[in-house]
Amino acid sequence: MGYDLYVVTDEKIGRGRSHAELARQAVAGGADAVQLRDKNLSGRDLFAAALAIREITSDAGALFIVNDRLDVALAAGADGVHLGAGDLPIGRARRIAPPGFIIGASVGSTATAARAAAEGADYVALSPTFATNSKDDAGPGHGLAMLAAVRAAVPLPLVAIGGITVANIADVIAVGADGVAVISAVVGKDDVTAAARDLRARIAAAKAKRR
Repeated sequence: MGYDLYVVTDEKIGRGRSHAELARQAVAGGADAVQLRDKNLSGRDLFAAALAIREITSDAGALFIVNDRLDVALAAGADGVHLGAGDLPIGRARRIAPPGFIIGASVGSTATAARAAAEGADYVALSPTFATNSKDDAGPGHGLAMLAAVRAAVPLPLVAIGGITVANIADVIAVGADGVAVISAVVGKDDVTAAARDLRARIAAAKAKRR
């Protein structure tokens, strides 16, 4: 299992479809990893959504990551948690997490990427790689040059997130991203499965060209 196509669920962008339904359709299209992300749900409701996605991803052989909430991730038996700058420190999360538990980190520079690696992150995500409307607090995009710099700075799997589209997906793979994390490009489409399948094929083609 890897991070080639990493789909982040969002019920608003997903046109009212549930997190579980978005996850089901995404893995049917070949998503390698699904992240449950919802800033508004109560802990109880987030846990219920996590349990449903855990079952879906387990059946599909895909990774399941919970955004921000280490407690929910552990309680639901998720594969990992994704932490941002304002979340629990990676080192502290590593002490709590069981062996083999994945900890991903959002980074915005080579320095934050190196620090995340030193603290025990399993992968880093340059966020946002390009400008995006999917996250209100994302800020301006860091661009391909920064993506390449982060690739050179850390040996961890590198994911590009933010503003990823069919128009730029080959570029981010070409400069060294191991995968892409998407919201609108998959869950915002009428046919989530078809969108995921198309992006998965584009990633594979770009990796083949890079080799």
